[in-house]
Amino acid sequence: MPDYIKFPLSGSVDGKRILITATASGSATPIHTVPAGSSSIDEVWLYAYNEATSSVLLSILWGGTVEPNDVNRVLVSSQAGKTLIVDGQILQNGLTIRAYASASNVINVDGFINRIQ
Repeated sequence: MPDYIKFPLSGSVDGKRILITATASGSATPIHTVPAGSSSIDEVWLYAYNEATSSVLLSILWGGTVEPNDVNRVLVSSQAGKTLIVDGQILQNGLTIRAYASASNVINVDGFINRIQ
């Protein structure tokens, strides 16, 4: 039976929210990098909060930078509380999740991973 261990996102400092500063894919803010190799899988849960006074489009680059293949877009409503943006999707082999938004410095992302070994 596999073991599940809960961890904070690797892009987070001490489990705190990650401010999305980037507005383009080339400078996307790192959210989480999974361990190299295929012996473990990270199940990822992400939430976003929008402090702006209008909705903001958040783009999540999932393990790569090719659009549209590696991108998921979510319209995050203004000051509506935390919004679930990734619901337990899995990733492995050292890939990285990054994010950018249509407005800088107004979206915070937090969450956790369940590492399956």
